[in-house]
Amino acid sequence: MTKISLVTGANRGLGRNTALAIAASGGDVIVTYRSDAAQAQEVVALIREMGRQAVAMRLDVADIASFQAFAKDLRAELHTIWGRDRFDHLINNAGHGEFAEIEETTEAQFDGLFAVHVKGVFFLTQTLLPLLAGGGRIVNFSSGLTRVSFPGFAAYSAAKAAVEMLTVYMAREFGARGIAVNTVAPGAIETDFGGGLVRDNAEVNAQFAGMTALGRVGVPDDIGPMIASLLCDENRWVTAQRIEVSGGQTI
Repeated sequence: MTKISLVTGANRGLGRNTALAIAASGGDVIVTYRSDAAQAQEVVALIREMGRQAVAMRLDVADIASFQAFAKDLRAELHTIWGRDRFDHLINNAGHGEFAEIEETTEAQFDGLFAVHVKGVFFLTQTLLPLLAGGGRIVNFSSGLTRVSFPGFAAYSAAKAAVEMLTVYMAREFGARGIAVNTVAPGAIETDFGGGLVRDNAEVNAQFAGMTALGRVGVPDDIGPMIASLLCDENRWVTAQRIEVSGGQTI
């Protein structure tokens, strides 16, 4: 039976690349987006061109109060499109970056990062758990910055460190249902994340490239296919792990 993956924030960046990589591997995808429906529909169209099923659904992972309604709509889409009650994979990708050193970080920036990257991941997973198939998978996004420091990312990295511990507890508590839960931690990647800091700032790009064993920063195609491979049956025995995909960033 075809596997169905829900990828949050799949209209752009690493979420988009992950959704397309899953489709290229033979999976169907639920594409969520917060504000750019046109981008999400572009991803859906590309997935359908591959011969896979896809649907776009709006979801703001910082809006906890909306999760029950989203779950109800998701259940309806599963019935309408797939004739099923469950989906197989939850990829908690949606997020944003704030670039500010500790003494300049505002409470609003701090709260926004934790609302999306920690609270949103926790309660969205809780809400969708009844719709996640036994033997399914959860992948939470972290960052290479939980193992190395770079000025300006203290609050962001702290949120991602919390996600890594949350992943361990999810793996323990959901294991009875055969659900494997892992963290994927990308290194510096050329996307529009953080206002395109790594992609568009030549100095920052060069700094991270110099910290990386393979001599460059990453691109989205370094990440999405790895996640797709983690979801395959051959990796069914991998759980509670932090898997860094960074080209050897600061080793």
